[in-house]
Amino acid sequence: MFQPVYGKISRDIAKGLAIITLMFAAGVYVPFIGFLCTILIPLPVLFYRSKLGRQAGLIIPGLAIIVTILLLGNISIDLFLLIELMLLGFVLSEILELNLSIEKTILYSSCIVLFTGFTIVLFYCSMFDINPYAVISEYIIKNLELTIALYEDMGISEESLYIMSNAIDKLQYILVRIVPALIIAVTLFLIWTCILLSKPMLRAGKLFYPDFGSLNIWKAPEYLVWGVIVSGLMLLLPWNAFKILGINCIIILMVIYFFAGIAIVSFFFEKKGFPRILKSILYCMLALQQIILLLVIGLGFFDTWLNFRKL
Repeated sequence: MFQPVYGKISRDIAKGLAIITLMFAAGVYVPFIGFLCTILIPLPVLFYRSKLGRQAGLIIPGLAIIVTILLLGNISIDLFLLIELMLLGFVLSEILELNLSIEKTILYSSCIVLFTGFTIVLFYCSMFDINPYAVISEYIIKNLELTIALYEDMGISEESLYIMSNAIDKLQYILVRIVPALIIAVTLFLIWTCILLSKPMLRAGKLFYPDFGSLNIWKAPEYLVWGVIVSGLMLLLPWNAFKILGINCIIILMVIYFFAGIAIVSFFFEKKGFPRILKSILYCMLALQQIILLLVIGLGFFDTWLNFRKL
């Protein structure tokens, strides 16, 4: 009786480890598609944690870390990224079982992941006697150079490449100072994505998924408008510290209003009965077109006063 059960758990652990390893390898060695695979790494961790339980589900991330160290040959920032993504999936599975509201689920998950990630970074930097600022700056410069190389392969004009190359220092200066907001924004977005994508996956596996109700009627709390106003006023002040704080706050609030805006879009898609293929195409346009993305954020922001769903 126990041997078949143990064998089934072992197969699930092997499957989960293989999926995570392949997704991470694709993220390291395959452009663009690999990026999509990387941001979806929390999903298999979440699924197998929900299916196997806490102890057996923890074996998969642990083995994935060992395999990644063997593949990379050292402890690098890529390993830290993998740990954070797997931690996100594991923590989110734990929070989902508490059957909380959607706001508390996202808030608690993001706080745990961000605090743990911050602790890991400090430990990593202290262990190797590295300045965190230097690590972040080097990582940003490396990725900017890779982006320029990618644009060069795509056939971008030499004039545009020259302008981008000369702007690397300025971009690096700005990006380093908005890293806190970018990290929080990406964490919120990944948790939101995992919550949406895990629903059909967990339901198909007959696993527990909390009833959040109809998420397409969700709207941002009204008091966040004051956060936008105060952050905007900070940008007008002559002191750089306030400007940096203001832009960081605005970036985080834009993510929250994006959630509200995409809920409005989903509401109208459902109300008008759009076919699934058309909705998929339109959602892809939202991801690829920055102007449309800003319009969605604007929908979420002005919905505080206009209530587009009632209109």
